[in-house]
Amino acid sequence: MAESKIPLIAIVGPTASGKTSLAVEICKRYGAEAVSCDSMQIYKGMDIATAKPTIDEMQGIPHHMIGFQNPDEPFSVAKYCEMAKEIIFDISNRGKKAVLVGGTGLYYSSLTDNIEFLPEETDFEYREMLRKRAEQEGAQVLLDELSEVDPEAAETLHINNLGRIIRALEIHHTTGKTKTMQNEQSKQSPSPFETVTICLDARDRQVLYDRINKRVDIMLEAGLLAEAKAFFDSSLGRTARQAIGYKELNPYFSKEKSLDECVENLKMQTRRYAKRQLTWFRRNDKIKFLYIDDYTSGADLIDAACDIIEKECCG
Repeated sequence: MAESKIPLIAIVGPTASGKTSLAVEICKRYGAEAVSCDSMQIYKGMDIATAKPTIDEMQGIPHHMIGFQNPDEPFSVAKYCEMAKEIIFDISNRGKKAVLVGGTGLYYSSLTDNIEFLPEETDFEYREMLRKRAEQEGAQVLLDELSEVDPEAAETLHINNLGRIIRALEIHHTTGKTKTMQNEQSKQSPSPFETVTICLDARDRQVLYDRINKRVDIMLEAGLLAEAKAFFDSSLGRTARQAIGYKELNPYFSKEKSLDECVENLKMQTRRYAKRQLTWFRRNDKIKFLYIDDYTSGADLIDAACDIIEKECCG
């Protein structure tokens, strides 16, 4: 490991794979602090749908980059990287390690690869036109159009992530280049981090799907319906509707579908999102995979993760 680089532990993977629990245990073992890598957990009030760790789940471990952003204010991956770097540098300066934890592949890659973002070009009229089309025709129409011009970007985006779909189309419209091309052309400086990354997965896909289905049931018991309704009834609904867990419930509020139908759709969309998350992380051959169904106990999984960490760089 280069002496000047900051050791960084990253726990990534699909939703419901157990990232938060593993990250907390690793933080406890190494006296570390957690830094969220989730594009929706940054927002205030969006707690249940985004599976923010509760106080009990945090077990006294400091968690950064959670619940600080107003849902009606814009936020970019560039801003995330700027803030997360500052926090990780501060943690390191205090003689501690940082554990990056989350499932937003774009945030993870941009931060750990030290992407320097090109200046953004905007076309507000075009952006608003796309937003109105999405309201009238549905977001799937825009995602299909993005698939035609930039299939790589489209593959990584969930249909609920309307803001990023529109931004990718806007980039192509204003520059003639795809978002994928722009990312490749973005300048990269050497990363300040020496990162060891563990991705949680399951050899038996049904194991992961069962965990996702159970998580949705737990979210509903915890008050997901009330949280979603509050956002739809407020002026902050635009950003909230990008989060899985809100949009799928809207047909229930408008009495177009039953609650059971909406819940089943929510589970299906979450499973599809998990598949997309894994597709992103599998493209990175530096990431080490641990399969949750290989371990009979959580303690064994923690030990396996720590073995990787200590072998790679951060013990």
